[in-house]
Amino acid sequence: GDKMKKLILIVLILFCILLLIPNKEKSERKVEVVKEKKAVFFSYIELQKYVKNTNVSDSKKSVDNIVNTLDEYKFNMLILQVRSFSDAIYESKLFPWSSSVSSSEGIDPGYDVLAYFIKRCHDKNIEVHAWVNPYRIRNNNDTSTISEKNKAYSLLNTNSVQISEGGIFYNPASEEVKKLIVDGISEIVSNYSVDGILFDDYFYPNSTIDLENFREYSKNNDISLEEYHLMQVNDLVKRVYDVTKKHNVLFGISPEGNISNNYSKNFADVKKWGSEDGYVDYLMPQIYYGFNNEVQPFYQVLAEWNDLIKNNKILLMPALAFYKVNQQDKYAKGGINEWCDEDDIIMRQVILSRNATRYGGFAIFRYDSIFSNELSTPVLKEKENLKKIIVQQ
Repeated sequence: GDKMKKLILIVLILFCILLLIPNKEKSERKVEVVKEKKAVFFSYIELQKYVKNTNVSDSKKSVDNIVNTLDEYKFNMLILQVRSFSDAIYESKLFPWSSSVSSSEGIDPGYDVLAYFIKRCHDKNIEVHAWVNPYRIRNNNDTSTISEKNKAYSLLNTNSVQISEGGIFYNPASEEVKKLIVDGISEIVSNYSVDGILFDDYFYPNSTIDLENFREYSKNNDISLEEYHLMQVNDLVKRVYDVTKKHNVLFGISPEGNISNNYSKNFADVKKWGSEDGYVDYLMPQIYYGFNNEVQPFYQVLAEWNDLIKNNKILLMPALAFYKVNQQDKYAKGGINEWCDEDDIIMRQVILSRNATRYGGFAIFRYDSIFSNELSTPVLKEKENLKKIIVQQ
C-alpha cells in the first residue's frame, strides 16, 4: 500500500508541476506583442487634393475612401499633417483654419477634419498621429495670406518671426514661440484622441534667425552658436514630450536621413533624442536612399540609425521614399537609375528594416505617391510587391 501511495504522490506532484508550466506560459503570453506600425504620411498637399472641397459631404466621402484604402492595404497608422503653416485642420483657439482644407486661411471648412479622420481611422483600428511642422509659417515670403487670426500676424516685425528668401518662420529661440507651439500640442492632445504627435525634419530654417537671442545669452554663457541652436530645439522637444505623456500619447520625430545634416543644418540633436529619456518615443528617420546610392546606401544608413538609438524604450521606424519609385535619383551617383530599374525596392527595405534590433515599424512617404489614380505601371508593380509583405504580416 505504501508503494502505491508514494506512486500516487509522485504522479500528483508531476501533475501539479505540469499544470504550473503551461500557466506560466499563459501569463507570459498576456504581455501584448508590439504590433508593427505600418504608416503612411498624409501631407497638406494631399489635403488640398483630396479633402479641400466646398461640399462637406464630398469631402467626407473622400476621407472615407482614404481610410478604406489604408485598411485594405493593412496600414495601421496615419500620419496626418494637422499644422503645416501655423494653422490647423481642426477647431483651435490658437491657430486659424488651414487653407489646405478651406478656401483661405481662417475660413471654417464646414467640419472638423481631424475629428472626422480620427473617428474613421479608429473604426478600422488605424492609429492617427498628428503631424505638426512647428516653425514654418509660409514657404514663400508673401505675408499677404497670413490672416489676422494667425499668431504670426501679430508677431510680424518682431524678433519672434523672420521673413527670409526661403519663407516666413518662427524663431526657435523665442520663448513666446515655444509657448505657442507647446500650447498648440497641449490643445490637440487634450481635445482629440490622437495616438501620437509627430514633428518632421524642419527645425532651424537657417542659422541667423536667432542671432539677437544668442548674443544676449552668450554675454553670460560660454557657448557656440551651433550648441545654442541645439539647446533651443531640445528645450522645445522636451516640453512637447512632457505634454504628450500627460495624455498618454506617443511623441515621434522624423528627422533627415543624413545624420550629420541634422547637426550642421537642422540643429536636431538626434543622438541625444535616441539615447536619453524624456525626448521621444520613436524616431522615424527619412531614409530616402536606394541600396545602390553611393553617398548614403540604404543598408548602411539604416544600421547607423539603429546604432544611434541607445535607449531600448525608443523605437526605430524608417520612413521610406515611395515617391522616388520610377524616378531618377540625381544625388545617388552610380545608383541614379536604381529606382527605374527595380520594382521591389520598398519591399526589400521593409524586409531589411524588420531585422533591425530597434525596429518598431515603417512609414511610406507619401499617400499620393502610392495611392494616386495616375500611377505608372512600374509604380503599380512596386505597390503590389509591397502589398504582399504588408498584408501577410
